[in-house]
Amino acid sequence: MAVTREDVLAALARLELPDGGTLVSRDMVRALGVDGGAVRFVIEAPDAAIAAKMEPQRQAAEAAVKALADVTSVSVVLTAHGPAPKAPAAPSLKIGGHPKPQAGPTRPSGVQRILAVGSGKGGVGKSTVSSNLAVALAREGRRVGLLDADIYGPSQPRMMGVSKRPASPDGKTIIPLKAHGVTMMSIGLMMDPDKAIVWRGPMLMGALQQMLGQVEWGELDVLIVDLPPGTGDVQLTLCQKTELTGAIVVSTPQDVALLDARKAIDMFNTLKTPVLGLIENMSTYTCPECGHEAHIFGHGGVRDEAKKMGIPFLGALPIDLETRLAGDAGTPIAAGDSIMAVAYTTLAKRLIDGGVA
Repeated sequence: MAVTREDVLAALARLELPDGGTLVSRDMVRALGVDGGAVRFVIEAPDAAIAAKMEPQRQAAEAAVKALADVTSVSVVLTAHGPAPKAPAAPSLKIGGHPKPQAGPTRPSGVQRILAVGSGKGGVGKSTVSSNLAVALAREGRRVGLLDADIYGPSQPRMMGVSKRPASPDGKTIIPLKAHGVTMMSIGLMMDPDKAIVWRGPMLMGALQQMLGQVEWGELDVLIVDLPPGTGDVQLTLCQKTELTGAIVVSTPQDVALLDARKAIDMFNTLKTPVLGLIENMSTYTCPECGHEAHIFGHGGVRDEAKKMGIPFLGALPIDLETRLAGDAGTPIAAGDSIMAVAYTTLAKRLIDGGVA
């Protein structure tokens, strides 16, 4: 006598599941077909996670049906009613907010030195100097980090050629990005690049605290902090809450820029932060056609100011079209082998030899 559907269901009904019930009582048998001595059916688990654990039950069901009289073959497929449950998403990271209390100045774990690069006013090339100096130091074998602390106008993501949002596996720790041998972090990587950041001072201070304390910087010889222009909340927070090695001030030789550079130097002095040196940016311009050298913003003003104030003069950098193009393209000029790359290498070696990088 040929096997019937009822015979198969009766055999399956005798198999107890580990968590109670049977395949039949829990309505897990689907597409049961009997064709002569060939039996086929599907075991449908409630979800993929349960299905992954039911292979022993599938084998037991196959053996039970195969033991029936007149059964010549058995095909049992194990499937699930729906997709596997998604792993919980990593907690979202909130940037900004009021700073947390701390006992005194701190330094990120593993970071040996912290250099602030500041300026009295915007537009003097401070961020360009910061990114190229970081790359030049990395090419000299130093382990370098670059923190873009210009909250309102972050430019390092563009200059360093990165745009990926940093990961945060637990909603607290921030995994920085790497570019051109430099470990870098910027508020610009965490925000919509087309949206303005409209924050009051406490939120700026909180964001800076997060980027210093929650970023996994790893082992670094030096962390370069690209400050916003001026003498505001970010500068104050950094100098008071961080163990700074010192500051470098960038200025053009123009009198108007020097007026503000003096204020930046006075701020660092007031906050007991050593000024390690001055850099004169946009010092000269050499015509690519005729080779004539012009001093568009004046020349030598920063050197004279450094001498007058007893501060080291670290070097003069010219206005250079290739430097601007390289920054816009996301590959700092210091990553190449041009004359400007050599100039930044010289600057980097001077800082290394001075023991500050």
